[in-house]
Amino acid sequence: MNFIDTIKWDAQGLVPVIAQERSSGDVLMLAWMNREALQKTAELGRAVYFSRSRNKLWFKGEESGHVQTVHEIRLDCDADVVLLKVTQIGHTPGIACHTGRHSCFFRVHENGEWKVTEPVLKDPKTMYHSKPV
Repeated sequence: MNFIDTIKWDAQGLVPVIAQERSSGDVLMLAWMNREALQKTAELGRAVYFSRSRNKLWFKGEESGHVQTVHEIRLDCDADVVLLKVTQIGHTPGIACHTGRHSCFFRVHENGEWKVTEPVLKDPKTMYHSKPV
């Protein structure tokens, strides 16, 4: 059986994917993959996701330059969530979030409100332009 056939895909043919920084253990982001994205990720050793808003493959860093090198692909016990152990490339420290932060999980619940806990490392307006990666 092909490793992709083991996964329990949702009704849209997608699976949620968590990107975790290999060196720190930080959870960087949650995205989605379809079969083609997972196959390309495994082949290239680079994170390739499926953009639901654009309805197409999204090579992480294709515009921002913030590429994720994939070291390990893991599958959870229910076979319905994928975990990527990655190194975030393109800025030090690595930027995974489109807001210019290290992680997409930069808000913490405190006293009934969301508190921003991570600084913007790079202005998003300067990150996004079409360039080959």
